Amino acid sequence: MSETVPAAPGLLTHAAVMTGRSLRISRRNLDAVLTAMTLPVMMMLVFVYFFGGAIETGTAYDSYVMYVVPGVLLLCVGFGSANTAMAVSEDMKGGVIDRFRTLDVGGTPVLAGHVLASTVRNLVSTTLVFGVALAIGFRPAATPGGWFALAGVLLAYVVALSWFAAALGLLARSPEAAGGFTFFMSFLPYPSSAFVPVDSMPGWLHGFADHQPVTPAIESLRGLLLDRPVGGAPWIALAWAAGILAVAIGLSGVLFRLRTR
Repeated sequence: MSETVPAAPGLLTHAAVMTGRSLRISRRNLDAVLTAMTLPVMMMLVFVYFFGGAIETGTAYDSYVMYVVPGVLLLCVGFGSANTAMAVSEDMKGGVIDRFRTLDVGGTPVLAGHVLASTVRNLVSTTLVFGVALAIGFRPAATPGGWFALAGVLLAYVVALSWFAAALGLLARSPEAAGGFTFFMSFLPYPSSAFVPVDSMPGWLHGFADHQPVTPAIESLRGLLLDRPVGGAPWIALAWAAGILAVAIGLSGVLFRLRTR
């Protein structure tokens, strides 16, 4: 009588296991996770209470906190991505990838685990930012459909930037270098409409500020949160996210093969 051989775990099973592993690692590195989660909140408080009274955003906003929250949400993603890059770099440096390969776990599940864990961390960070924003006067007016669209845009950017950070983690030769490589993702919200209107910036900066990946996402989140017209901004934002994700997946595949051959 022939014995039935159990099926090998699939890609989704491996990704789920790797996600649990990444979350356990985050729990052990609680100081880094807390820093990434609380730093955007501190930035929001600094801008609202230290600079908000001096920043002109136009008469359409009752207070500066109503303007700045969408930018802080994207800032969360940038700060959170640094942890993802460093975690991937640590895996490559520590040799654990070789052990995974002997267990028939490929690069895609390992990277997907880091990305999904980053998504969970960003959800917690976003909830924290929303809670503090509500406490200091933020009053969203989004419709049910607006909340759904907002979640879609934000989730798309979390996944895209997290996977791009994972690719940077493969490129870096040390966790410290990986954290440095992700600096530009944390910097992108500043030359955008996150904290001040683009029109208030020097003229030579307008072209970049208007046509970089973060600006359409921020304009989408701001319009959806306040129930104002957004035009084609959400579609532009999703197109940017899809492009970043495609490049990140392709780049990470090439880099993983080069680092593990």
